[in-house]
Amino acid sequence: MAATSDIITLENFASKMPRWDYDLPNHLYALVDMGSNGIRFSISDLSLPQTRLLRCIYRERAAISLFDALNSSSSDESLIFQSDIISEVSKTLAKFKSIANEFGVPAEHISIFATEAMRKAENAVSMLDAILAASGLGVHVLAPEVETLFGAMGARSGFGEVNGLFLDLGGGSVQMTYLNSSVEGYELAAAQAGKSLPFGAAKLTKVLERADTEAQVTAASTLREGMRGAFAKLQEQFPSLRDTQTEQGECGVDVYLCGGGFRGYGSILMHTDPIQPYPIPTIGAYAVTGPFFNQTKHMRKVNTECEGKIRGMSKRRRQQFPAIATVVEALIDAIPRIRTVTFCSGGNREGALYMMLPKDLREKNPLPCLRQLNDRVELETLESVIALMESCLPANFDFSFIPTVFTLGLGRLFAGDIWTRVGGSSDANAAFELHNAIHRDPDTPGFTHLARAILGITLYFRWGGSLGPSDGQLLSNLQKVISRSNPKANFWAEYLGAVANLLTVVFPVRPDTPDKLKNAIKFRSSIKAGESKTKVQLVVSLSLIASHAPQTQDLVSCFKNVGKHRNTADESETKVELLVQRVEL
Repeated sequence: MAATSDIITLENFASKMPRWDYDLPNHLYALVDMGSNGIRFSISDLSLPQTRLLRCIYRERAAISLFDALNSSSSDESLIFQSDIISEVSKTLAKFKSIANEFGVPAEHISIFATEAMRKAENAVSMLDAILAASGLGVHVLAPEVETLFGAMGARSGFGEVNGLFLDLGGGSVQMTYLNSSVEGYELAAAQAGKSLPFGAAKLTKVLERADTEAQVTAASTLREGMRGAFAKLQEQFPSLRDTQTEQGECGVDVYLCGGGFRGYGSILMHTDPIQPYPIPTIGAYAVTGPFFNQTKHMRKVNTECEGKIRGMSKRRRQQFPAIATVVEALIDAIPRIRTVTFCSGGNREGALYMMLPKDLREKNPLPCLRQLNDRVELETLESVIALMESCLPANFDFSFIPTVFTLGLGRLFAGDIWTRVGGSSDANAAFELHNAIHRDPDTPGFTHLARAILGITLYFRWGGSLGPSDGQLLSNLQKVISRSNPKANFWAEYLGAVANLLTVVFPVRPDTPDKLKNAIKFRSSIKAGESKTKVQLVVSLSLIASHAPQTQDLVSCFKNVGKHRNTADESETKVELLVQRVEL
């Protein structure tokens, strides 16, 4: 094995994996993940300034199950790859390398790594030799702790910051670890503390389908004990995790799940979500509450009885669902207090790319990278728009637990789109913003379902909040997604959108310098709670020398739809009182 592969460990992965550097002439990287359930190939562009987005420009999956290939041999005792599988895999990887070459990926930026199946195969050397002969590439065989590192970091890469339990369900095993991105050195700490259990979806499916009843009971019992033990050890190592399970702590731990098996469970949860049709199509960043996640009995029933297609569930995944549900039940049994569960699209490939980057880029909030800026003046002007919009929020109100475009890191995307498509009709643009928010920039790190809903609703109200009947359900369902986080967040999304609408009345043309805003308009606001309703008083100060002086009624009309036509859990009434004054700024 040594001639055709490297064993990647925590001690050597930084030197064995391809190098990323600011000064490299080419930042294209190709990765092949030889997982137990399939072989995945991707090419990513890690060039500046969008490096943190881990932008995938090509992806492909070969439906070759190395786990099934190992376990299809005639002898139950031997774990070997048959010659036809070796030939198919080596030809597939040669094809992937050819595609990478056509994209212009440097040879030193092409990596293949393998996991559980390759570690277990008795004739792994035969497979590795064939791959080398066909493609000229060696294979990195990941040690279990590195598989935990890449899996956890791949999931982590999809968010600006994280604090929770991470699990990765592959075909041959399931890994568990804890991540808190605010702690120095959390990456290696998570890998070193990670626990791996030999109960992947494919492996457990084989037991449940072929073994006798006693063996099935024994496997399920061993899995539950392993989960309990793994979680107990993590609590010993990480006091902050232990605190989530106490009455004095928070109301439970946040769990992040990655791997095809867990995403399959998430797909059935989305299929049965109380919000129907669920408005955002991707499983990545889909989040549910602990009580909903715990309904394994109902999810088993749905998988068995649903005759139609369940989005995100292949025939193979539905066949594996009893095993997936068994893993989920063991997880629920081990962790009494689960607050939320978030399903992650990232995996080993994203984790490997993420760990190539220097720490300053890894920990960067990814969402601002989506807004491309041409020069410093444009940046300063955009920042002045953001600062002005932030000043319209009441200083006497605590927004710590209210998601807005600003608290979610969407400020640049929001401010940058205020003056786009001003030649179109308001109704068409309002509908466009709702649809664009759920489909734009798929698989982008940090673009959670909540972030998409908040951005869509806010920009929808920037265009006046008027919508045709065909899009009414989409609007209502996005509002319900927001309400799950905080019912009051809908009002503030509407309010910020309406203030942006007001800003375009004062400035029909996008300001091209920051001084144009500073010298013409200021906001000041406060919130006043009454017996029956809450009032936000917004004072708009306009310069006496402003070239465009709109009528007060034109500004008031920007708020006419705020708080109306909303079918959410927020039954409180909040009104906006607008005061316009003309002063010397």
